[in-house]
Amino acid sequence: MIERRTVLITGAARRIGAVIARAFAQAEWHVVIHHGGSRDEAEALAASLPSAQTISADLSDAAAITAMVETLAPQFGNWRVLVNCASVFQLDTVEHLDPDAFDHAMRVNAAAPALLAQAFLAQPRGRHGRRVINVTDQKIANPNPDFFSYTMSKNALAATIPMLAMAATDPRDRVYGLAPGAILASHDQHEEETERSHRMNLLARKTGADEIAEAALFLAEGWLASGETLFIDSGQHLLSQPRDVLFLAREGFD
Repeated sequence: MIERRTVLITGAARRIGAVIARAFAQAEWHVVIHHGGSRDEAEALAASLPSAQTISADLSDAAAITAMVETLAPQFGNWRVLVNCASVFQLDTVEHLDPDAFDHAMRVNAAAPALLAQAFLAQPRGRHGRRVINVTDQKIANPNPDFFSYTMSKNALAATIPMLAMAATDPRDRVYGLAPGAILASHDQHEEETERSHRMNLLARKTGADEIAEAALFLAEGWLASGETLFIDSGQHLLSQPRDVLFLAREGFD
């Protein structure tokens, strides 16, 4: 049994999830890298970290989610943190909801994190308190009509955070939200659009993926009140933007 502090990070093979995984590894955590179809990237990342392993599960399948927790739990004596980072991001709009995109987004972005949190918190009490960190999006405070199903799913996930926090039976446990702004290239962006769109915030600066990872570590190790959400977006959520910044940059808005 592994006694080192352990974190499970969903969607950790690539993008922000991989950055979060590296940050926890550098802080001497054992990292469980969940992946869907990115097996090679997950295994390469695990091999580069001092203490890590991989696991695969289809997050659109409720039975697979429960089975993943049941598989992992007996392996660790100090499983403290779950970071729900996995997400799907498909384009539909407020005028044209795509039923398939909606179903997939709600399963992966909303239902899966809730089911994982429930299964994780149902395990025997941790020695130091457990942390659930749900990665949402600054769109929950600064909505626009683009990526309609995605945005609905992230709002649904955000709604679970205070509810899960209120239901926690161990007073040492915490449930948090972590809401990034525009961090990495998304959808079909090219480099120039990415550079422009990621500065469409109050500070006119790019927010780094490393800042999201640092915030996740802060939440994992600190004692912020349960149910809170941290926005790491250089103030983007305080603006009112009529479209996703991807399209604002493409259309020449400042």
